Amino acid sequence: MTQAEREQENGKEKEKEREKEKEKEQRGVKRPIVPAAIAEPLQEPIQTTSIVIIHPGSKTLRIGRATDTLPVTVPHVIARRHKQPGQPRHEDLWLLRDGLNKSDSNEQRQNGLKMVDQAIWSKKMSNGVRRTPVSAEQARAYNRQIRPAVLDPTARVKWTNTNHKSDYLVGEEALYVNPADSYNLHWPICRGQLNIHGGPGGSLTAVLADLEAIWSHAIQKLLEIPLKDLKYYRCILLVPDIYNRQHVKGMVNMLLNNLGFSAIVVHQESVCATYGSGLSSACVVDVGDQKTSLCCVEDGVSHRSSRMCLAYGGADVTRCFFWLLQRAGFPYRECQLTNRMDCMLLQQLKETFCHLDQDISGLQDHEFRTRFPESPVLLYQCRLGDEKLQAPMALFYPATFGIVGQKMTSLQQRSQGDSEDPHDEHYLLSTQSKQDQSSKATGERKSLPKPLGFEGESSQGGEPSERGLHAQEVDFGHGQGECLVGGSEVEDSPSALLSRRTAVSQFEGKALGLDKAILHCIDCCASDETKRKMYSSILVVGGGLLFHGAQEFLQHRILNKMPPSFRRVVENVEVITRPKDMDPRLIPWKGGAVLACLDTTQEMWIHQQEWQRFGVRMLRERAAFVW
Repeated sequence: MTQAEREQENGKEKEKEREKEKEKEQRGVKRPIVPAAIAEPLQEPIQTTSIVIIHPGSKTLRIGRATDTLPVTVPHVIARRHKQPGQPRHEDLWLLRDGLNKSDSNEQRQNGLKMVDQAIWSKKMSNGVRRTPVSAEQARAYNRQIRPAVLDPTARVKWTNTNHKSDYLVGEEALYVNPADSYNLHWPICRGQLNIHGGPGGSLTAVLADLEAIWSHAIQKLLEIPLKDLKYYRCILLVPDIYNRQHVKGMVNMLLNNLGFSAIVVHQESVCATYGSGLSSACVVDVGDQKTSLCCVEDGVSHRSSRMCLAYGGADVTRCFFWLLQRAGFPYRECQLTNRMDCMLLQQLKETFCHLDQDISGLQDHEFRTRFPESPVLLYQCRLGDEKLQAPMALFYPATFGIVGQKMTSLQQRSQGDSEDPHDEHYLLSTQSKQDQSSKATGERKSLPKPLGFEGESSQGGEPSERGLHAQEVDFGHGQGECLVGGSEVEDSPSALLSRRTAVSQFEGKALGLDKAILHCIDCCASDETKRKMYSSILVVGGGLLFHGAQEFLQHRILNKMPPSFRRVVENVEVITRPKDMDPRLIPWKGGAVLACLDTTQEMWIHQQEWQRFGVRMLRERAAFVW
């Protein structure tokens, strides 16, 4: 082909290309000059002002925007008006609980007190001298002759005005509802779980309705966010380390579908406590009003095997203090644990008088006032000795609480399953074991001698594909298993599960002392290196151990009881009770506010539409802990 012919051929090809271009343009398809840059919708950074942190406790709700310095604190209680006149009145218990009036409750209480007195006597004071015990009789003789002085004929405290016939009242207003008014009083959370019981307002639906009423009141009245604007807000919900899946599911559903938040993150209290205190790893001890939870947290992961919940807290110390006050001839003789106003007074007296400082000894004179609605303000004198130290020490000798026949210790249990979440851990573990069995069977078949006639065929045809298929299945199962247990939360082996069940049965009936529970919690960690980390960072949060001298007292007990092998290698046992000089009751909430600012949190949001479509499966996908 000559040069002229070649040029003519090229010209024809170019002509054809131009015609194709014209056709495309006529069809509306334009050929881009440069590769198309598809502009993705810009993901705007989430404003922390539009994130609400909710930390629901047994006695107190802490709620606020992530940008707030401190949360709003509300008594976690609701008073609901009777629907029919003459309806019997119901009030959820506060300081009273089941198991206190058994035949051997008093004997157990006395035995616990003997152990407390022995411990007080055995530890020397800082000057090297042993404490001289002070008997209750010494204080009783003085207290019995005390009569109150009237400071004011009428207290300024008033009962809540219920003339407007509100369907319900929340927080302080609910606490000050006159018992003569036709209202039931409910505490929707008890010992860290939803307060489900057989009495009025004790169903799951009723308790969730109570939570919705309290939280929506706090959001509207205290945070000043109209409920119709919640579609522009997101929410971070703090849940206990040992949580009930049905309860968490109900709360998430209520926040997204009923209150109308646009998205939610659910995280554990212990992990948030480490964020709030600025620690990467810690053994978190959360002493609340009604329960004490313990958990070892390492780099933002809560060790599943170390989680433990003790069914006692600050309210039990208050009730124990009242028993000790009565032994010492408490001058306010009308005090009753069934009276809400008296419970509030006792809580206040415990916080004012009790301590864990063994250098404070001997009889001391105190005074206190009673301010109740429709009553005069009275001033009482009171002489107390060791009672102020004995009551908080009951946390270390819980037999002193006198609770008999109740489950006092809970460990992390396996999920019971959920019909909305068919591909849960039971499904994954069963399919994983089937895949392991099938891959083992394949391996056994391969080890068998093959018939001569099929050697070439099996080496090229069926065998590799079968092996490849099983390899894929096993890899898929393993990946799902890793997804299931996540990070360091490795699934328990059968032997580990057996020992764990033994531990559960061993501890459930017993009430472990706080120091023994901490040692057990740390001992559940997998490696000695992790255990060393935990001993050097024991973080105490919550309001149940807010006593003078608590930090030194707990540190001394841990040092004395820790295994000798660790005593040699742990440089210092450190108990942290006020990280960054913050109120320990607010630290988990503060950690929730820190969580709102982290980049990694962006992957954890569950949006309202996703929840409506996929339900509880979203928690398995997005939760930062193993659901």
